[in-house]
Amino acid sequence: MAWTKYQMFLAGLMLTTGSINTLSAKWADMFKAKGCQDGPEHAFSHPFLQAVWMFLGEFSCLAVFYLLICQDKRRPEPRINPGQRFNPFLFLPPAICDMIATSIMYVALNMTSASSFQMLRGAVIIFTGLLSVAFLGRRLALSQWIGIFVTILGLVIVGLADFVSGNKDDSHKLSDVITGDLLIIMAQIIVSVQMVLEEKFVYTHDVHPLRAVGTEGFFGFFVLSLLLIPMYFIPVGSFANNPRQVLEDALDAFCQIGYRPLILLALLGNTVSIAFFNFAGISVTKEISATTRMVLDSLRTLVIWVVSLALGWEQFHGLQVLGFVVLLVGTGLYNGLHRPLLGRIPCCARLVNEEEGSSVERERLLNDGRVQSGDNS
Repeated sequence: MAWTKYQMFLAGLMLTTGSINTLSAKWADMFKAKGCQDGPEHAFSHPFLQAVWMFLGEFSCLAVFYLLICQDKRRPEPRINPGQRFNPFLFLPPAICDMIATSIMYVALNMTSASSFQMLRGAVIIFTGLLSVAFLGRRLALSQWIGIFVTILGLVIVGLADFVSGNKDDSHKLSDVITGDLLIIMAQIIVSVQMVLEEKFVYTHDVHPLRAVGTEGFFGFFVLSLLLIPMYFIPVGSFANNPRQVLEDALDAFCQIGYRPLILLALLGNTVSIAFFNFAGISVTKEISATTRMVLDSLRTLVIWVVSLALGWEQFHGLQVLGFVVLLVGTGLYNGLHRPLLGRIPCCARLVNEEEGSSVERERLLNDGRVQSGDNS
């Protein structure tokens, strides 16, 4: 069925804002400016402050939700279901997971390339699948298990590409690249815990996706903003890239923004893009399909990689292309994108029908319109 102009707009908005989200975060990391102390210019390395800006973008989804509700109430027949009453503190545990995972991923983004960062985030399906079996009693189809193993292979190839290219890349030390890649994968374990918590405790309630994203953004924004205060006094030595060598120096970040206002533009790009990305992702699922959202989410990895190459942020490496293709196949198998093709083959039609029946149980976990948080990333 042909797409309407509105559907094409939503798909383009999701692809564009999703790509801008990661690229703007990486752009901020590439700036150098003087800080509060009288010293030389240094890199803008403030991952926890960047995470606060990202949560501000998610928090804004709550305002969008209430604006839509107010607008909908003016209609003769309201069409938006605001959902039932719920305890907002149900969102606190997944918000804490989101906060930790996002912060780790911003630290990792300082160490590795934007394209590898985006590709390695595909590891989330491995841990989400395993945890859903262990704690939610899911039954994964054969194609999903194959998808998990193919994804593992893709991660190995991407990691190998980083290892090889790390020897030729002056912008990132090889040790930093390897550490960054491992941190990204570690963050996906936390993201998968977040998604399982949401499925088990949150989405048993009738909660509008925009309201869910905004509530988690609210907790993430205020909790992490408060944590910036003790982080200012916690020494971490050479692990930190700020002059005072503390866990996070927010004052130094604001001084750097004062010297280089373009840093503020990059941060605002991250905040605004995550808000529009969440809205577009939810709308794409509602207006088109969850499968389309997954395809677009995979395509933005390609966009980020191409733009990074065009801007000279990284070098071309053939292994990375192979890794991306393998990860794409693994994600497609796990999410059932192969079924429409196999369904046309008579001998495979019965197997496909059985898989579709078993996949209903886990449909909400990854495909209910809930855009993965931390997509600042």
